[in-house]
Amino acid sequence: MNQTTTFHCLNCDRSEQEIPLVALRYDGSQAWICSQCLPVLIHRPEQLAGKLARAETLSPAEHHD
Repeated sequence: MNQTTTFHCLNCDRSEQEIPLVALRYDGSQAWICSQCLPVLIHRPEQLAGKLARAETLSPAEHHD
């Protein structure tokens, strides 16, 4: 039997059948995040603690106005 892998957003757990996902690599691993959760990764990465290795150590993006 041929099984296919379905990928899910690391934050909201929606699948690639529900929403477009973007692949990311970090700390030697691959993960997937949806476009709606991407701002969490950029601005509040600590909220991904337990979902992405060492997320609590990531610094949020700096904004220059």
